[in-house]
Amino acid sequence: QVQLVESGGGLEQPGGSLRLSCAASGSIFSIKVMAWYRQAPGKQRELVAFITSGGRTNYADPVKGRFTISRDNARNTVYLQMNSLKPADTAVYYCNALSGGTGYWGQGTQVTVSS
Repeated sequence: QVQLVESGGGLEQPGGSLRLSCAASGSIFSIKVMAWYRQAPGKQRELVAFITSGGRTNYADPVKGRFTISRDNARNTVYLQMNSLKPADTAVYYCNALSGGTGYWGQGTQVTVSS
């Protein structure tokens, strides 16, 4: 079992920045991939970025060049640095961990980009 707790969401103006954090606990040694997803109202949940245990990263096209995913193994935490925010980035952001073939989810954190 893996437990995930997200933090760092909020209201930001267009062009601003936010950093999301996802703290993992439990069977963290078996986590292969950690990722951020988001879900906007009336839309399906979509992958934003992921990072493997080896440090390989990948990003969805809408966030390339603006968002950066990273991990601090000592703190068992994954971050999502979001720069140049746009209203289209407004969504609930969820942390996901893939461990032993099972995906675990956090509770989500709201990000709202509006002037």
